[in-house]
Amino acid sequence: MNETRLNAILLTQLAATWFMVGLIWLVQIVHYPLFSRVGAANFSVYARRHQRLMTFVVAPPMIVELFCSALIVWARPASALAWIGAGLAAAIWLSTALVQVPMHERLSGGFDARGHALLVRTNWLRTAAWSARGVLAIVMLATWWR
Repeated sequence: MNETRLNAILLTQLAATWFMVGLIWLVQIVHYPLFSRVGAANFSVYARRHQRLMTFVVAPPMIVELFCSALIVWARPASALAWIGAGLAAAIWLSTALVQVPMHERLSGGFDARGHALLVRTNWLRTAAWSARGVLAIVMLATWWR
């Protein structure tokens, strides 16, 4: 892969990843904790609508990020940075699919304090992984930019 294409991929990854870093911290510190304030009477409707609308916000940058990770591994297969970035992206996707989505499904049936606490607690994995990917995206750019 030529340097111009790699630079474009690195910049795209940086933008998508840092968008998600900002979003995940907002979700972790503000959004998820406020679920407990919605009220039991309205929670099911709120939770279902939340799932549907958040998908439009998170899916595009998550897909871009995953695609960039794969391209970077392809462009730099011997690089530990590339594989660490791809591993973090995989961990985020697995956590989303196997933990957060099922927790949201559970909560869409009605507010459950235990389920809510579990959602907030387990989301720290994604928060940490996206934060690490953000730092890694900067390191990749600083290391490989030409």
